[in-house]
Amino acid sequence: MESIYFSITYAKDVRDRPLSAIRVHPAAGNPCRGWLTADGWTVPVALGRGGILANKREGDGATPKGTFRPLCLWWRADRHPRPRTYLPIRPIRPEDAWCEDPKDRHYNQPIRLGRDKAGDRLTRDDHLYDFIVEIDHNSAPRIAGRGSAVFLHLARTNFSATAGCVSMTKSAMLRLLRRMSRRTRIIIG
Repeated sequence: MESIYFSITYAKDVRDRPLSAIRVHPAAGNPCRGWLTADGWTVPVALGRGGILANKREGDGATPKGTFRPLCLWWRADRHPRPRTYLPIRPIRPEDAWCEDPKDRHYNQPIRLGRDKAGDRLTRDDHLYDFIVEIDHNSAPRIAGRGSAVFLHLARTNFSATAGCVSMTKSAMLRLLRRMSRRTRIIIG
């Protein structure tokens, strides 16, 4: 009887520990759709309109090929309770945005915009950015023109292509967040 108890406890501990890796690969016949696999479960994802490319460039609409790490979870605290995750977490404020201008010294970094300034705001009317996992694509070092604002975020209901991000359903995102840490590798390609 004791061995059964320890087996059940071990299985629970394995299920609750952080993931070592997440794999994203394109679906057959449609480069804008793909599959995300983590620890034995697989979910559909939308990819960039340019498919997956090793030589990512700003504005090409491609999802970058490579191995990345999650840096932080940004979330809409005004819409959802704080999700459970091993990642550092930051609520999205109305002034939060992302710099996508390769000529700007803040390229591919979060910025704050005043109400009168234009930019890629993280507060959107739709729900795509309700949960954003910032990854370390083109972050150290940042190279102008090599791509910015590549995130894991929520998908449109029709799973239409992204501008280069990996998007998924809310339920898949919340399940993934529960097991994602800064040590989790995100392997795209």
